[in-house]
Amino acid sequence: MVEVQFTRYNRRVNLDDTIVAIATPPGRGGIGVVRLAGARALEIAAPMLRLKHALEPGRAVFGELVDSWGGGALAREKPETTDVHARIAGAVEQSSAHGGTKAVGKTGAGAPAPHEQRVDEVVVTYFGKPHSYTTDDIVEVSAHGSPVVLRHMVELCVVAGARIAEPGEFTMRAFLNGRIDLTQAEAVRDLIDSQTLYQAKVAAQQLEGALSRRLQPIKQKLVELIAVLEAGIDFAEDDVAVLPDATILDHIASLRAPLAQLSATFAYGKIVHQGLTLAIVGRPNVGKSSLFNQLVEGERAIVTATPGTTRDLVSETVAIGGIPVQLVDTAGIRQALDEAESIGIRKSMEALADADLVLVVLDASQGETAEDAGLLRQAENRPMIAVGNKCDLGTSRDWLAASGHKILTSAVTGEGIAELRSEILRHLGGESGAHGESGFLTNVRHQGLIQDSLLALEAANNAVAGKVPHEMLLLDLYNALRPLDAITGATTTDDILNLIFSTFCIGK
Repeated sequence: MVEVQFTRYNRRVNLDDTIVAIATPPGRGGIGVVRLAGARALEIAAPMLRLKHALEPGRAVFGELVDSWGGGALAREKPETTDVHARIAGAVEQSSAHGGTKAVGKTGAGAPAPHEQRVDEVVVTYFGKPHSYTTDDIVEVSAHGSPVVLRHMVELCVVAGARIAEPGEFTMRAFLNGRIDLTQAEAVRDLIDSQTLYQAKVAAQQLEGALSRRLQPIKQKLVELIAVLEAGIDFAEDDVAVLPDATILDHIASLRAPLAQLSATFAYGKIVHQGLTLAIVGRPNVGKSSLFNQLVEGERAIVTATPGTTRDLVSETVAIGGIPVQLVDTAGIRQALDEAESIGIRKSMEALADADLVLVVLDASQGETAEDAGLLRQAENRPMIAVGNKCDLGTSRDWLAASGHKILTSAVTGEGIAELRSEILRHLGGESGAHGESGFLTNVRHQGLIQDSLLALEAANNAVAGKVPHEMLLLDLYNALRPLDAITGATTTDDILNLIFSTFCIGK
């Protein structure tokens, strides 16, 4: 029997149980799915189903969900909980007595028995072990997306012997049964949480094992180095050759280089995973809100000819290059005329300080003002793009000399907007070129572990240079291996598992 401690719930769960959960999001919809996984999945599902054909692995079968209470329990208003479970238990017993467990075969086809009432039409799919998501037997019942019907199915399964699944327990089983490693399990969560198609594609790469494949040769080389050093220590009397220091240093260097390259991908991977915030700042009436609307591709911010229209922060998230970017339109920065504007300007300065990228918008039809110069100075130590808006009114070149990235736009005609998007995308991609790679780091936990491994390899390098005995050198090498194991899941603790899988949704 396999048990895992879920510290979030302060109890142990038996991973040999048959578990059940609603696998579709809360609320009403066209389709709702209830998922059963475990050795008794077929047995537990059978009494509530009447199918047209016998269930076969990988085949969807049309059938009916039946209520064995004759009077139609689902139609009764708010029955007491204890009475509900008593009636469900009686229904399961009656269904079993009438051959309900055979419903997965052809004998279950046809109209419901006299004591049964049809609740819904369903499509049932059976995935036989080990060719399923968890490697257990899995039965998925797709009904119409009524919360009442879905809860009813779960209640029937629980009374028949299933257990409500904990968050992430289906994926945890897939991991513990060896179907996926830990990076792939985390990729499942990332795929579910994707806000853009590009994020989904990156998560799908991780789900296919891209990061694990990138780490595997590094781990293999590290294990081989450890094995050679261990052999030199354990079998010294058998004249096993001891690696010279220069060779050991070469091996360590060959490990550090790809790990450092992988670590460098996190700057881009973090942006892909979390997105970033882009603040649009500038003097009043330079076209910040109009530019904001152009990037949003909608009339999200109010635009008037009166300076100072925007008094508060207006934000909207858009996808640029497949990456979620939270655009923040701010109040025009100038000497405030009243208290409300003063508060808005203070928020603008806070948004400038907190943003990952700043668009400083200037009026390209005018010369650079003292306020423009001040804003450019405040933003020069941050990732920044200077935008000369209103170029349709003519262009003054005076302000260009002080700006880092020179983009001319017209929020009225749309001129230069494509170039601005390209410039933003260039900042999103950074200089590492990680966007062209597969298996890059998007997870802060992975990044921390890679850094731990690099530090341990640096310590090993220093140990060799300091003529430290190989017994002590091996401690550093094992310290480098353990973080890599913790990424792929070869060596994990219950705390790591709880942290990862407790963030999953019920039914996954």
